[in-house]
Amino acid sequence: MRLAFSTNAFTQFSLGQALEEIAAVGFGGVEILADVPHAYPDERLSQQQCESIRRQLDRLGLSVSNINANCSFGYWKDAPPEPYFEPSLISPNPKHRADRIGLIRNAMRLGRAVGAANISITSGRMLAGMPPDLADEQFAQSIAVVLESADEFNINVGIECEPGLFLEYADELKQWIDRIGHPRLGANLDIGHCQVIGESIAAAIELLADRIWNLHVEDIPGRKHYHLIPGQGTIDWEAVRMALRKINYQHFLTVELYTHTADPRSAAQQSLKFLTEQFPQPG
Repeated sequence: MRLAFSTNAFTQFSLGQALEEIAAVGFGGVEILADVPHAYPDERLSQQQCESIRRQLDRLGLSVSNINANCSFGYWKDAPPEPYFEPSLISPNPKHRADRIGLIRNAMRLGRAVGAANISITSGRMLAGMPPDLADEQFAQSIAVVLESADEFNINVGIECEPGLFLEYADELKQWIDRIGHPRLGANLDIGHCQVIGESIAAAIELLADRIWNLHVEDIPGRKHYHLIPGQGTIDWEAVRMALRKINYQHFLTVELYTHTADPRSAAQQSLKFLTEQFPQPG
């Protein structure tokens, strides 16, 4: 198990500065935010820019744990009241669905250019006009197109379950993985989300097992959805460690602390110290 840190804590920095900071702290991996202000995956993110990011990663000795395409704040010029997960794969607006698929495709292109094995996306929220039965049909149609691109770019797709979204529970995601039957469809499992919705983190890890492409880690205060520095909340880290060992997890543990933009360097330092004690690193 390797450790990474997400650039979404460094949104007051450019992507280049964020990569420098994360490497300086001592992380060997990084998750790149595929959104403003870092790497919003539209037509303006050129191949030259992707290659520049790859060169910087190589110079810093950073591997990419994940391309985080969960949200698209950069899409909106006049944002709706809650833009976090829109446009989505189940948006009632066909243009928004098509645009989301295009953004995901561009995130895959970015991922391939910078050496990422996987991207993360979400299912979207069931807005007015998109009840669960219709959302089920729409998600099936949308994810089929997404997985065609995944085959083209040779990259895995991890769905991140999130409280309140169409896919919010690990067992729901497992049912979709089995239903679709595509080898590139898996999970970007966020252990904090499991705790917030009352799931057993260990059970979710064991259920999704070899389909977990990346693990988002943070701590949580009780069952309130607020990302804390690992070690400062109530997550049972021994249970997490034992579950990961049981499935022989070989991918990244990526710290996601978008709540700590005021002092991301300190948050990264504290996270690395705690996690290296919990999950000793080679060398």
